[in-house]
Amino acid sequence: MKQYVIDELRPEDHKQIKTFFDERYSVKGFDGLYWVRLDTEYLTDIQKEHLDCGPYYVALELLPDRLVCELLVRSQERIRCNCIQYATTRQRNWIIEFMDGVFEQLGIIT
Repeated sequence: MKQYVIDELRPEDHKQIKTFFDERYSVKGFDGLYWVRLDTEYLTDIQKEHLDCGPYYVALELLPDRLVCELLVRSQERIRCNCIQYATTRQRNWIIEFMDGVFEQLGIIT
């Protein structure tokens, strides 16, 4: 699996990140797992065509010492479809900028 990882989190950073994501992106029944919705302007043509599969998300997993973001754009509606694919360069950059923005908002230096 392709991933973007921010590691060496301090315990106080972990707590801040967990609170932030719990309030906005938590997945019921899965502590530390989050689904962040991909902005529609970043969808590929096939993702835009597959209205029944959307909305599209990237999954994040928060562990005590790191935050792992899968670089797979997925749907909550389907497990397999040709619209579920690894992030394009544009989508990957959005994911990284999103994560940088969260850390900046929380005052965490990486």
